[in-house]
Amino acid sequence: MTTTSPSDVRPDPPHPPSPSPGDRSLAEFGYRQELHRSLGRYASFAAGFSFISVLTTVFQFFAFGYAFGGPVFFWAWPAVLVGQLLVAACFAELAARYPISGAIYQWSTRLSRPTFGWFAGWIMVIGQIVVVAAAALALQMVLPAIWSGFQLVGTDPSPASADGAANAAVLGVLLLVLTTLVNVVDNRVLSVINRVGVTAEIIGAVLIVVLLLTHSERTPSITFHTAGAAQNGLFGALLVGSFTAAYVMIGFDSAGEMSEETRNPRRTAPRTILTALASAGALGGLIVLGGLLAAPSLTDGRLSVDGLSYVLTSSLGDGVGKALLADVVVAITVATLAIQTAACRMLFSMARDGQLPFAGRLARVNPRTGMPTAPALVVGVLAAALLLLNFASPEAFLAIGTTCIVMLYLAYAMVTGPLLIRRLRGEFGSAGTDEEGAPLFSLGRWGVPVNALALLYGLLMTVNLAWPRAAVYDPAGGHWYFQWFTVLFLAATLGVGVVWRGLRRRADGDSGAVATAQQEGAALG
Repeated sequence: MTTTSPSDVRPDPPHPPSPSPGDRSLAEFGYRQELHRSLGRYASFAAGFSFISVLTTVFQFFAFGYAFGGPVFFWAWPAVLVGQLLVAACFAELAARYPISGAIYQWSTRLSRPTFGWFAGWIMVIGQIVVVAAAALALQMVLPAIWSGFQLVGTDPSPASADGAANAAVLGVLLLVLTTLVNVVDNRVLSVINRVGVTAEIIGAVLIVVLLLTHSERTPSITFHTAGAAQNGLFGALLVGSFTAAYVMIGFDSAGEMSEETRNPRRTAPRTILTALASAGALGGLIVLGGLLAAPSLTDGRLSVDGLSYVLTSSLGDGVGKALLADVVVAITVATLAIQTAACRMLFSMARDGQLPFAGRLARVNPRTGMPTAPALVVGVLAAALLLLNFASPEAFLAIGTTCIVMLYLAYAMVTGPLLIRRLRGEFGSAGTDEEGAPLFSLGRWGVPVNALALLYGLLMTVNLAWPRAAVYDPAGGHWYFQWFTVLFLAATLGVGVVWRGLRRRADGDSGAVATAQQEGAALG
C-alpha cells in the first residue's frame, strides 16, 4: 500500500475564467478577444459623447455658422439633429447585431461586398484622421481668450489670420502628443479620462446654457432674422449655416467602435449611440440659442469672428467666462483623444483582417495595456502633418473641418445604403437576443422609411458640404485648391485606395483574409 503525504498532493490547475457574453459574441465572427473588455454603460456613452463634444465643436464653428447664416442659422440645428437621429437609429440596429471594432467597415462589408466595405472603412478612417486634426485646431478658439500667453505665434489670435492659423497648428500638435501618449498607455486610463472629461463637459455645458439664457439681451424671435448673413436668402443661409450642426453631430458611432471593449455590447452600444447623439444635440442647440440671445451685439462683427468665446467673456465677465472656457479646453482635449481612439480601432480592425499595408504591425495589441500601439502613432503623426496646412493659409482651417464632415457622411451613407437594400429584399429581420435575453434593438416596421430617409439625408448633406462654393472656401480669391479641397481630397483618398487594392489583388488575388469571416456573418437573420 502506498501512502501519499500532503506535500505530494498538488491542486488542480486553475480553470481559465469563463468568457463574457461579449467575448463569446466576438468569437462568433472569428475573432479573438485581444482588446481589454472593461467599459461599462457610462464609459460607452462617454465614447460617443466625447467624439461629438458639443463644447469643442460649437465653440469651433459657431462664428462660421453665424457669419454665413446670421441668426437664422440656428434652425439648421434641429434639422440636422433629426437627420442624424435617423442615421443613428440604423446604426443602433447594426451595433446590436455586429458588436465589432471598426464599426463602419465591418457593417458595410457584411451588408454588401468586401470591396465596397473596404472602401467604406478606408474613407471612414481617413476622415477620422482629418477629424482628429480639426478637433485639435479648436484650442485656438479658446486658449488665447483665456490668456494671451497661449498665443505663441504672432499677436492676432483670430483663426482667420495668418498668426492665428499658425498658432492653432502649434497648439494642435502639442495636444496630439498628449492624446497619442494616452492612447498608448492603457485602456483603463483612457476610460477614466473619458468619463471624467465628459462629466466635466456636461456640467460645463449645462452651466453655459443656464448663464447665457439668464443673460439674454433679446428674444428668441431673433432666430428668424437673416440680417447680416453672407448668403442671400433664407435657403442659402440655412444650407451654409448647417455646416456648424453637421460638424458637431458626427461620431456617435464611436460607441459601436468600442464594442470589443464594452461589457454586454449588444445591449449597451445601441442605447449609448442614441443617447449620446440626443443629449449632445439638445445641449448644443441650447448653447447656440443662448449665444445668440446673450451676445452683446449681433452687428458689431465680433460674433462672426470670435464666436462664443466673445459672448462668454463679454456677457458673463472675465472671471466666470474664462472659468467656463477652461472647461471647454478639457472638452477639446477629451474630444481629440476620443476621436483618435476611434480612428485607432478602425485601423486595428481593418489591419486584423489583413486589409491595410503593414497589417501585421497595425493589428498588434499590447497584451499588458490592451491597446494597439502602432495605430495610435500613425493617427497622431498623420493628423499632425495635416495641421501643417494651417501654416500655408488660414483657409486651411475651414477646408480641413469641412473635408472631415464630408468623409464621415459619405462613409455613413455607405452603410445606410446597403442596409436599405437588405431591408427591401427582406433580408434584414429579427436577429436574436442580447446578453440579457431581451430582443435586439430593432426599428421593426419603421425600418424601411427611417432607413430611406437616413440615406437621402446623408447624400444630400454630403453634396451640400462638398459643393465648392468660392464665397465659403476661398473668400479672398487666389486659392483654387482650397475651394476644391474637399473634392480633391476625396478623389485622392479613393485613388490611393484603388491603387492599393490593385497592387494587393495582383500580389495575392482578391480573396483577402476578411472574406471568410464576413461571408460567415453575411446573413442577418
